[in-house]
Amino acid sequence: MKILHTSDWHLGKRLENFSRMEEQQAVLNEICEIADNENVDAVLVAGDLFDTFNPPTEAIELFYKTLKRLSKNGQRPVIAISGNHDSPDRIEAPDPLARECGIIFTGYPNSVVPKFELETGLKIIKSEEGFIEIQLPGNKTPLRILLTPYANEIRLKTALGYENNEEELRNVLQQNWSNLANKYCDNRGVNILVSHLFVIEKGDELPEEPADEKPILHVGGVQVVYTENIPGQIQYTALGHLHRMHVVDKETKVFYCGSPLSYSFAEANQQKYVLIFDVNPGEKVKVTEKQLTKGKKLLRYKADGMEDALNWLTKNSDCLVELTLVTDTFLTAQERRQISAAHNGIVTIIPEVTNPNEFAANNKKSIDLSKNMNELFSDYFKHSKGQEPNHEIMELFTEILSEENYT
Repeated sequence: MKILHTSDWHLGKRLENFSRMEEQQAVLNEICEIADNENVDAVLVAGDLFDTFNPPTEAIELFYKTLKRLSKNGQRPVIAISGNHDSPDRIEAPDPLARECGIIFTGYPNSVVPKFELETGLKIIKSEEGFIEIQLPGNKTPLRILLTPYANEIRLKTALGYENNEEELRNVLQQNWSNLANKYCDNRGVNILVSHLFVIEKGDELPEEPADEKPILHVGGVQVVYTENIPGQIQYTALGHLHRMHVVDKETKVFYCGSPLSYSFAEANQQKYVLIFDVNPGEKVKVTEKQLTKGKKLLRYKADGMEDALNWLTKNSDCLVELTLVTDTFLTAQERRQISAAHNGIVTIIPEVTNPNEFAANNKKSIDLSKNMNELFSDYFKHSKGQEPNHEIMELFTEILSEENYT
């Protein structure tokens, strides 16, 4: 059978003031097209489905429409687990209706998926905490999936008896996975693990977690898990959390597929993928990387002066930009307006003054207490930020003054 692995959609996520919803619609449409063109038998979404516990309505609508399309009206199972950004209760809430479309949700490590059968021939034939066995339409080979959604220390302690010790965590996960694999995962079926955890080969350096991401490796989160903790019966491990595609172990097929869009400038110029793996019972898995082409690029550029900045911005119009501008002086309001007019995707402008101490000394002046509060705030803002406050900031400051009864 052929299975598609995707994760970290982060629906509803913004980049500063920029909505990414249009890009998310485009890239999820691309994933649906890849699933259909490749005629995949199942789809795995390995966590961080949304960006927050309470996503906006448009993100929720896009999510369910996409899963329904991927499921082909119950002909193809879609298995989605919660990540550390997701509310597990929200993920599992629509489960009875979702199952009618062949969509299977698990929010907790000990969630149990009810057995069901659809007219298409898709059915759950075995199920217990953290495990399902699926019969695909027109395919006699059973698909066995070990399911471990993101679990912090509290959830692990509740679900698996974890006692807040790193070695104990790995032992508990390994024992739980091994028990399920020994019970269900022989070489007459396809055996995979889907999880949203931090997994490395023992002895390897930890890969960097995504910028602006809620870190997994922290007090109250979970610790690193090793590939040696994964049972030998597992033919492919589909992971979520890292935003770049990352091969943890090529031999045992442990993969992070990465996010479908670049969500921070730490991911600038990063190619995005979904992974498709061909798998037969008892055989090695073949993994294919499918590039995703939708969504705007995130680019960083360091410009040497205004002319260089304006030229580069004109040549790179269809992207989101973090611009560092090297200059002798801080940006004036007029220069900032010029830059904004040259490009509608500037997320951040970072002034880099070549001689800040000399500039500050030459422009140092005492505070003129005869000025009103708005003028003093404007002077402070220019001193602190290197640019004049825009109209919106001044309106907000005026509103705050009014609320505080300043005169």
